[in-house]
Amino acid sequence: PLWFGLPISFTSPTIGPFLPSPSLLQVNEVSFSPDETHCATCGEDGSVRIWSLGSMELVVQFQVLNQSCQCLAWKPQPIGTRLTGSQHVVAGYSDGTIRVFSISRTEMELKMHPHAVALTAVAYSTDGEIVLSGGKDGLVAVSNPRTGMTVRILADHKGSPITVIQCTRKQYYDFGVEGSELWLATSSDRRVSIWASDWLKNKCELLDWLSFPAPAVPEVRMSLPPSLAAFCPWEHGTLVYVGFGMQKEALFYSLHKKQVLVPSLCHPLPFQGHGDLPLPWSWPWLAMSNMRGWGNTAALS
Repeated sequence: PLWFGLPISFTSPTIGPFLPSPSLLQVNEVSFSPDETHCATCGEDGSVRIWSLGSMELVVQFQVLNQSCQCLAWKPQPIGTRLTGSQHVVAGYSDGTIRVFSISRTEMELKMHPHAVALTAVAYSTDGEIVLSGGKDGLVAVSNPRTGMTVRILADHKGSPITVIQCTRKQYYDFGVEGSELWLATSSDRRVSIWASDWLKNKCELLDWLSFPAPAVPEVRMSLPPSLAAFCPWEHGTLVYVGFGMQKEALFYSLHKKQVLVPSLCHPLPFQGHGDLPLPWSWPWLAMSNMRGWGNTAALS
């Protein structure tokens, strides 16, 4: 079966610990801890809740009044440390603020205001030293959670809400650019930017820019699927894209070859540079889990 992590509404009092109140609660995002012992949820009521996956019980709740929490992310485990449990989550709110919460101290440690509009996506860098956030206006902010300063604003997606931000590690000189990290930003206009970064040297370089075609939007207003992208966990240098397009299909794009890969045809389709991607006709549909909207890991089913 295919699973899509759509926003969840809990209305039944029989749900148990996942229903803190009898009122309607919309969950905007779910994020799992690096050791997979806990998960965090954020809701329209402004809450961030930490749950134990073993007991299915609420561990701690952080509440911000008069705001909705739109997105959140768990701080990754530093390389070379024991997997004892990351103790911080970062959350983005409808007023453009970002808050960092300490789970062990049960308190808010930092509040930043890098956006003038509601946040739609947030992520930690792979070392946990940088927070990347995207807003409803398409701007991407790079912030330092140690100082609370916003060090960079990227306007490449301006005008279209950011739907996904994801980071992954790379070898320092992979793809011919410096940096030990790759990250991507996806916007609702079906565009994906891929970046190589070395945050210690304040380097952030655009590696690739993808634009995916789609048919004309129906005149009758309807809910279109979001644009989602993720780095492929089993194929280094490959990303996966799904969204509103010509067909119900998943697109695999190779950053090394600069072209779409076609598993069913056993060879890549030619693709030249930063243009619209050709769409093959016979791909399986892809389920995206743990990603904003439909859940950041891609899984075939």
